[in-house]
Order: sequence, then C-alpha cells, then structure tokens
Amino acid sequence: MELDRLDRDIIAALVDDARATYAEIGHQVGLSASAVKRRVDRLLDSGAITGFSAIVSPQALGWTTEAYVELFCQGKTKPSDIALAVAKFPEVVGAATITGEADALLHIRATDVRHVERVIERIAAQSFVVRTKSSIVLSRLVDAPPGVVRNGSDTTS
Repeated sequence: MELDRLDRDIIAALVDDARATYAEIGHQVGLSASAVKRRVDRLLDSGAITGFSAIVSPQALGWTTEAYVELFCQGKTKPSDIALAVAKFPEVVGAATITGEADALLHIRATDVRHVERVIERIAAQSFVVRTKSSIVLSRLVDAPPGVVRNGSDTTS
C-alpha cells in the first residue's frame, strides 16, 4: 500500500499517542474526525497498521536484565524451525536471522543474569543449536519504538 503524507502524519500521531481521539488527530493533521477514522480503517484493512496495544515497561514487570544471544545452528537449519523453537520462550522478545557467522540473533529480557543463563541453557539444548554467544546489556543508549522520527529524519520514507 502506498502511504501519502496524511497517512504518515496519522500514523505518527497514533505512534505518539494511540489513545488520541480521531478529532484530536484530525486537528493535528488538518482533517475532520470522520476523515481520520476512514483513513485509519483503511490503514487497518490494508495491514499498514496491524493493531493497537499498551506498551508496558519491562522494569514494571520485573524484567530488568536483557541480553542479545547469537545462535549458531547445524547445517541448513530453516529460519522457520528457529522461529518455532524460540517462540516457546516468553523471555525471547525478538529474534531475527542475520548476516555474518551466526544464524540468528535473539533479544532476551529476564529478571536477572541467572534467569538469562537458564534461558540460554534451554535454548542451547535445542537439537539444531551448535553453540551460542551472548552479550548482556549494560545500559540502553537509544530506545525508540519503530516509526518514531528522531533527529529530524523521517524513518518512513
């Protein structure tokens, strides 16, 4: 789907505050509330907007430790097999296939380092995993949700 400037402005307003009313968004982008609703409905129908959710601080849930874990897999392990296996772990909050020596990179959130270690042990026990390499996050330097414009640059164009 091709997004025009108004669609992008509406999405930016929703990313900023998903609880904003159509009238509030309309005031920001120069449209009526009903025009904003029609566009949001169209964006939902097209899949450009996939849903609305609450963003909860991991710290509020006690998940104060995070790590990135590289997975090195046997032979030609399919990405779908990796995805299926790691999706079983609620601590895995992100997973991607990557370039380089590793086959995949996992983002893990846990209560403490011991919890991270237990999760890595369980992941390493998967039949296709040859080895793992992990890094514990010391401090988060940039933490912006997808679609947020930073430093005056538009990440959506």
